[in-house]
Amino acid sequence: MQQSRWLWLCYLCAAILPFSSVHAAEPSTPPSNYVKWTVKDFAIDEPLGGLKGDPRRGRAIAGDQHRGNCLACHLLPIPEEEFFGNLGPPLIGIASRQSVGMIRLHVVDQSRFNPETVMPGYYRPPQQLHRVARNLRGRTWLTAQEIEDVVAYLTTLK
Repeated sequence: MQQSRWLWLCYLCAAILPFSSVHAAEPSTPPSNYVKWTVKDFAIDEPLGGLKGDPRRGRAIAGDQHRGNCLACHLLPIPEEEFFGNLGPPLIGIASRQSVGMIRLHVVDQSRFNPETVMPGYYRPPQQLHRVARNLRGRTWLTAQEIEDVVAYLTTLK
């Protein structure tokens, strides 16, 4: 029991730590390939940059602790990954509860739903991020293509 709590804490820290540095954020501009997005009715209805996501790549990103790391906080149907968190809701069946646009907004910027969230904004404009590690300043956590891949994967979970 104690070991599983320790591992959960490690997963959680890996999800949050890159955005939690003691250095104050300096103003930064989005990367040149940054795709602006618009929220309407708690959704981003259009795919970022018109990109098409690949659910297989999205599953890999969601399970990768150095990229999406969704398993740090959520239960997902990825049986080869033994450890998962329970800080966030289970994502099994998310596509039967949320529209594609809402799923996209959750991944892009969860703070639009819950300003107190600990979930990283995976595609928030870099100038809106605070306390970012120096080596990560001026970029998004995931690329627009990776966001669309994760959205494509999550929309298969009905």
